[in-house]
Amino acid sequence: MFSIQINSVDELPQAAEAFLNYFKGERLFAFYGKMGAGKTTLIKALCRALGSTDPITSPTFALVNEYSTASNERIFHFDFYRIKNIEEALDIGFDDYVYSGKYCFMEWPENIEALLPDNIIAVNIEVLDNQSREIKANIL
Repeated sequence: MFSIQINSVDELPQAAEAFLNYFKGERLFAFYGKMGAGKTTLIKALCRALGSTDPITSPTFALVNEYSTASNERIFHFDFYRIKNIEEALDIGFDDYVYSGKYCFMEWPENIEALLPDNIIAVNIEVLDNQSREIKANIL
């Protein structure tokens, strides 16, 4: 299990590097946490650590955003907060994204739990105070 405490956003770049090194070879990540816990902020740090300079924003209404790295690798960022039903995820080609071999970072995965593949990395973000977060991750 990966576990790290972050006491300010300034620590995110190093935490993102440690996270990606720990889960080297993994591509599917499900981010759990309360509203405002920092899921999008952590995903932005992970994308930066992977070399993306694209604007990283939550795909709340589009369901999925695609980012590129300097080496033209693709990263997919999902937000299932407003999803109405599982069919909506299937309609955007969820399976194609998940089985693409590319990084997939999913916010609010509990809303599509039945679609999540085995061996996905569950990332739990716990708010400790206004600045501090504890991030724990393990394979489901």
